Amino acid sequence: MSDNHPSYLLKPEWVKTIRDTAAEAEKMAMLHPDQLKLIYEQGWFKFLVPKAYSGLQLPLPDMVRLEESLAWANGSLGWVVTLCSGAGWFGGFLSAGIAQQLLNNTRLCLAGSGASTGTATITDGGYIINGTWKYASGAHHATHITANCIIKNGNESVLNADGSELILPFIFDKKDVAVFPAWKYIGMMATGSDAYKVHNLFVKADRCFKIDPDFAVVNAPLYKYPFLQLAEATLAANISGIAVHFLDLCGPLFDEKQLGKRQNNNHRESIKLLLSELTANLHKTRAEFYGAVDASWQSGLTGDAGYLTEVSAASRQLAKTARESVDKLYPYCGLQAANPDTEISQVWRDLHTASQHSLLNNSPSPL
Repeated sequence: MSDNHPSYLLKPEWVKTIRDTAAEAEKMAMLHPDQLKLIYEQGWFKFLVPKAYSGLQLPLPDMVRLEESLAWANGSLGWVVTLCSGAGWFGGFLSAGIAQQLLNNTRLCLAGSGASTGTATITDGGYIINGTWKYASGAHHATHITANCIIKNGNESVLNADGSELILPFIFDKKDVAVFPAWKYIGMMATGSDAYKVHNLFVKADRCFKIDPDFAVVNAPLYKYPFLQLAEATLAANISGIAVHFLDLCGPLFDEKQLGKRQNNNHRESIKLLLSELTANLHKTRAEFYGAVDASWQSGLTGDAGYLTEVSAASRQLAKTARESVDKLYPYCGLQAANPDTEISQVWRDLHTASQHSLLNNSPSPL
């Protein structure tokens, strides 16, 4: 599979629709209706939904590449597709009856949070849920919301064998969830990553599931792949796509500015050389990342899980290279890069917001 420029997976008219509406989407603080229409038409929210429930059930390497391409087209859109389609992966762990009921929807979109800031108290036939969760990308157009909860039996927490609190995910209907403003950051402004809460909500036991390969209901390699590396790879691909977009914009911008006519030719050429070197290095790191993802997928198909640590390391390295490449070029971009109304500013803001995600910043030791 080719690991060329991320644009190779997207039709030009798709990119045009996504980018022509990006500024308006930022003002709306959620994806634009034309962007959503395209997502529904292409089934992008269903990347990981099982085929049994009208999903695409894409192989992991294919999905990661598509998510990078969408993040290259626009950071907010790529991020929302990644997180909401990622929640669709839970369809492999839901009981078949409820999955069939919830997921067969052409406008399906699952938003949610990984934070364990809710409680689920055991009651007859199910659970009583209370809690507040932050940063659910895509919450405003979601059909369902997922949330992690600490399991309670009365006032006591249910414990795992090691003495830790038992935490399980749940899936709610959007109508049962109150969404309220919480996203006040400089980038990813169109993700609509607002907060949500539920109060004394009863849900049946089949709305609870366990993310563990041993508990997969759908017997397919996709649902045997570990969640940690899946999440690391998809987030790294988003950061990479945004960085490639930034570097793409630098070339024409530098040509237009001529890097300042008061600068000498040697300085201009040195900046162009820097762009060329950083671009080559980023694409080299991308290729290494995809090599690790592909190897881990194939090893999973053959029952060898030895490549997973390489996915974690390659994901962190790609995120690091992406951030550093952008930061080395930013000082030469002039005031356009600091103007919130320009495309390059939006991309810079998105990169520096997305790359704050703790999953790729909490490596055991600095790279």
